[in-house]
Amino acid sequence: MAQKLAKLALEDGTVLTGWAFGTSGTRQGEVVFTTSMTGYQEILTDPSYAGQIITMTYPLIGNYGINLEDLESAKPACAGFVVKELAHRASNFRATGNLGDWLTSHGVVGIQGVDTRALTRKLRVKGAMNGCLSSEILDDIELVKMARNAPKMLGLNLVDAVAPETACTWEEGFRSDFAQDRRTGNCRYHVVAIDCGAKHNILRNLVESGCKATVVPPSWTAEQILERKPDGLFVSNGPGDPAAVVHTISVLKNLLGRIPIFGICLGHQMLGLAAGGERFKLKFGHRGANQPVMNLATGRVEITSQNHGFAIIRETIEKVGCKPTHINLNDRTLEGFTAPDRCMFAVQYHPEASPGPHDATYLFDCFTKMIETGRSPTAEDMAEAQRKLETALQGQRS
Repeated sequence: MAQKLAKLALEDGTVLTGWAFGTSGTRQGEVVFTTSMTGYQEILTDPSYAGQIITMTYPLIGNYGINLEDLESAKPACAGFVVKELAHRASNFRATGNLGDWLTSHGVVGIQGVDTRALTRKLRVKGAMNGCLSSEILDDIELVKMARNAPKMLGLNLVDAVAPETACTWEEGFRSDFAQDRRTGNCRYHVVAIDCGAKHNILRNLVESGCKATVVPPSWTAEQILERKPDGLFVSNGPGDPAAVVHTISVLKNLLGRIPIFGICLGHQMLGLAAGGERFKLKFGHRGANQPVMNLATGRVEITSQNHGFAIIRETIEKVGCKPTHINLNDRTLEGFTAPDRCMFAVQYHPEASPGPHDATYLFDCFTKMIETGRSPTAEDMAEAQRKLETALQGQRS
């Protein structure tokens, strides 16, 4: 088959030429990279990648195809997809199709045959930058101009693009043949989950921890949430600049100290801002399934799945009475904190993984423990939850 040219231009004037796959078109967005070796389907359907052109550092992508069981949302939210080599043949008993055809059906523009190692190095040195990916426009000057005119991620609210419009009830747990059932009681608690672009596996973990989840849009008010009489509140991951999600931050300020709250990723950032902290944009972000994080309460190191381009400044939350619980061992940035006097905790990384290791799923049990006790997780709570997880994983292996 004849291959069609495609180009990726960066705002610094760099232009990479390769071959198009997926749908034909032109897309602008922030060019980022992820170091995950597998899990491209989960990455593509992670709503936190909205407005971004994803570069996979692993060279061969698509070799195990696509299936309908591993989606983290209904459809891809990313602006584009960049790989070194696309596998056209799917080799997996679970596959229902190949990656290229699936991207075409969902309108995602892709490019293959480019030097992703060189691109990743450039993004590490210069930082994430805007780009323009096209299989239609092949004029370098025009593409660079379009990259420079793309909206900057700083100050950009992308939550509305991926958030639901109405509330719903989530009751799906893990599939028993692919994950261990950690449920200790069916629907012991009712949790309202603010969906700013939640991954499905987060909601599955809530169910497995014994929670009935009412998933609501981020447009809901504090009064609407409290009317549901929840035992706890969860704040999800999502795309864009957390400081731009003004309404949800205002709602969280109103609810702090009134209900147990757990936040992940964007939820962590918005809770940090609601508590009085400040955020900053990371140079190239943390994206991958092998990021080391230190649990300050237990001294244990967790290998974590991450996807974020912003972080909360540790010193600013300490000034307002919050306590750091986790730090990134690569750059010492804040990865988790509690508000001991306001029954709240949050982590920057993804304990639900998908893709990634399961080192941090104990945090969902910390959430239910917080609901039971009415206080933020202590070092003892985290250590106990970690021990239970390790025992369960050892039993699963044996």
